Amino acid sequence: MNHRGFSCVLGSIASGFWPRRRTIVAAMAAMVLLPVQASDAGWLSDVFKGSSKQAKPSKQARSSRHVVPRKSATLTKPDATPKRRTVKLAALGPVDLSPAALKSVAPRCNPAKFRIVLDVGHTAESEGAISARNVSEFVFNLRLARRIEEKLKAEGFAETRLLLTEGKARRSLVKRVAAANNLAAHLFLSIHHDSVPDKFLEDWEFEGKKGHFSDRFSGYSVFVSRRNPDFNTSFAFAELIGKEMKAQGLDYARQYTQPIMGRYQRPLLNKETGVYRYDELIVLRKTRMPAVLLEAGSIINRDEELKMSSSERRDIISSGVTAAVKEFCEPRWAMLGPL
Repeated sequence: MNHRGFSCVLGSIASGFWPRRRTIVAAMAAMVLLPVQASDAGWLSDVFKGSSKQAKPSKQARSSRHVVPRKSATLTKPDATPKRRTVKLAALGPVDLSPAALKSVAPRCNPAKFRIVLDVGHTAESEGAISARNVSEFVFNLRLARRIEEKLKAEGFAETRLLLTEGKARRSLVKRVAAANNLAAHLFLSIHHDSVPDKFLEDWEFEGKKGHFSDRFSGYSVFVSRRNPDFNTSFAFAELIGKEMKAQGLDYARQYTQPIMGRYQRPLLNKETGVYRYDELIVLRKTRMPAVLLEAGSIINRDEELKMSSSERRDIISSGVTAAVKEFCEPRWAMLGPL
């Protein structure tokens, strides 16, 4: 056969495979990019069995400079039988691996060395808001922060630190910022529970004691400060938390956008995830690492207070926060989208 004829045959063969080329290239690219250790451990099959939903990370999250890259020593030898790996990747179906998507597959940090500080909002001496049933916000904050700590450590984030501070309000804020900076954390998350301005409060009595409530507003909210030294990464992490809260079926508090909030009104950065900007918060602007404040829910709302008091709601929120941290640390989760 002459050279011209041979070229024609090759062209015919190639054209016959054309419809499948995209799928094959995507699968091969994903196989090459996945850490060998993850493939051998069967992480894809584990992911599809998982219960928490994952969301795609924002562009800012991929640009964080505070993360610790994985050492190549954690990789194991390639599997001698690639058939098993190919079957797992086939479960994904056709994947459009754009240059941005390919970049996001790279491991970002080693969870065992990744340090996140969980700041318990307020103190025993300065308790924060008082719930409709006369329980201090500090009690709610501590219970939820401990549950988040447990979940993160169970997922391999062994360096998670619970930050408990003593003292009165402003002095305690300075202490917690100094403590977080001394810990050289990669992320800072302050845990709080919400209330309302005094003008919205109504009187009632619970178990023989006078109290105050407002059933007008409910929901979580996430705050970041543009004055944080790494605002972009702070916002990216806040977005992940908001997306995970939404994936867990929770709604965010919308009252901060309303003029009736007066001086408590805040700019809403994302109407889908409930991320607000609050530039003056000391724990957000004075920390030297990306920082986010989470108002987990309203404890002045009588119905929501009961939910926030339950272990079921603490599990939902802690699962959402843990999923957000994992996605921040492991961009390959974002390839799968919500599960």
